[in-house]
Amino acid sequence: MADQSPRRRTATLFAVVALAGIVAGAGAVYVMRSGDGNGGDSTDTAEVDCSSAVAAGKRVDPFAKGEVAAFSVASNPDYLGDLKFLDPDGGETTLASFAGKTALVNLWATWCVPCRTEMPALDRLEAALGSDDFEVVAINIDLDNEERARAFLDEIEVKSLGFYSDPSTDVFNALKKRGLALGLPTTLLVDGKGCRIGSVQGPAEWDSPDAKALIGAALGG
Repeated sequence: MADQSPRRRTATLFAVVALAGIVAGAGAVYVMRSGDGNGGDSTDTAEVDCSSAVAAGKRVDPFAKGEVAAFSVASNPDYLGDLKFLDPDGGETTLASFAGKTALVNLWATWCVPCRTEMPALDRLEAALGSDDFEVVAINIDLDNEERARAFLDEIEVKSLGFYSDPSTDVFNALKKRGLALGLPTTLLVDGKGCRIGSVQGPAEWDSPDAKALIGAALGG
């Protein structure tokens, strides 16, 4: 379903971090910007054709139901490839490094109860569907507390997820600025060009048949 009238799950436990104004979309072609901040906001450097995300959104929309009824298809897909965070080795990376791969990008923190609850499902989803074509990219945004985050993942025996992080919380703030993150958890489905297919504000059952069907549709299946 398009952004203007997103489906909402009832009785959703949502850890609100901040509110943001809705930023109007710029159409199927999103202008990439370069700058010092995460996501950049200075000089235009390139144009990214996000029409593929529009097509994927049309495939996905009928599957936004059941356990993923809160999934909201982007009516004007945003380019997110410029978002910066740390890879499992601690080096800086961006969503653009996942070029050619559909990514389910999840922002989470250890203090966020719904995030902790849905993490095992995200791990199972990665175990089931992770491939050269798809990856769950769970980005921890605990402030300078990587040890606590890693200890939590060890505690719940996460085996398949890579440890991505952003202790600066710049990723969340960049998405908040664009009107794409209202709180935690926030999850975005991004295509192989770095364009947002859609997103969920709040938790979902990510290893459910409903979620797998939605992702399969995004992959063209």
